[in-house]
Amino acid sequence: MEEKEDITNKKEDLYVGIDLGTSSSAIVASNGKKNWVESYVGWPKDFIAEKVIGKSVLFGTEALKNRLSMDVYRPLERGVVKEGTEREEESVKELIRHLVGLVKPAKDQKVFAVVGVPSEAFKVNKIAIKKAVADYVDSLMVVSEPFAVAYGMNLLNNAMIIDIGAGTVDFCVMHGTIPGEDDQRTILTAGDYIDQQLYNLLLEKFPNSTFNLNMARIFKEQNSFVGNSVDNVKVEIPVEGKSVIHDITGEMKRSCESIMPPMVETITEMIARVDPEYQKKIKNKIVLAGCGSQIRGITDYVSRALKEYGTGQVTTVEDPLFAGAAGALSLAHEMPKRYWKKID
Repeated sequence: MEEKEDITNKKEDLYVGIDLGTSSSAIVASNGKKNWVESYVGWPKDFIAEKVIGKSVLFGTEALKNRLSMDVYRPLERGVVKEGTEREEESVKELIRHLVGLVKPAKDQKVFAVVGVPSEAFKVNKIAIKKAVADYVDSLMVVSEPFAVAYGMNLLNNAMIIDIGAGTVDFCVMHGTIPGEDDQRTILTAGDYIDQQLYNLLLEKFPNSTFNLNMARIFKEQNSFVGNSVDNVKVEIPVEGKSVIHDITGEMKRSCESIMPPMVETITEMIARVDPEYQKKIKNKIVLAGCGSQIRGITDYVSRALKEYGTGQVTTVEDPLFAGAAGALSLAHEMPKRYWKKID
């Protein structure tokens, strides 16, 4: 690691790491503050809605709870920043503004930010992201989320990071240098895919029950598992207006395991492309990150699936919610001066 260069007076400047995700976004700052929000932005539909809500814009859970009165946007879809209508583009800027505001930078304080995004957004949306962030920071670098996680954990050589998000699963092989496009892959069978699979399975099994896709997402977040579950998964779903207990164990298992074959296939393909001398080292340092890494049984599932390719070790990050943002902050602190100049 090159010796860290001071580019500013750190007493006066604020360094932030931002993890801009499809489902949730987090920020960690050098002033010790950190926060997160679900990646939803909502505007009241009309003046009555604004009068009832009392705010001109809402974020995260608050926006979802009031979604009948609001136009709710999700700035990232399938790992890519949505561009098109004015509101879609504005939602990204509003989310960034909200995140930066949560760590309370002082008046006239310069903000230096490293933003981690899904690998697809990193490839195709860097300009859009920089444009969205430009009004709220003084200097910026955009990196992929798995690379930010790797940096924060000091997994810079002979390791594979797999960030399991809502819109995408992002893979990154670290081999002692900044990863290139060939070192990173993205697949779309991720958390949102599980939600849709679960919703479809429940619709088929319980045609007389009343539920929606958001409820399926909540069921997944509270009960997801792969492999064998210790307890049955039981949830309350209305039937003709009455709350009824439903056993959804089989449907939960099938929907969660639907993302595993493409994930394992991508892992093996990426390892096979590495120099044979280093393949074993990478198999022994596979780290799952992102909220999807919290699926019960997922490390055992991946480990078993990889056994036919030899021994390996699969672990998860300690703090899936903030690992990416914390890694981005570490990168911001240690960024050599010349890299900030390129960003400017």
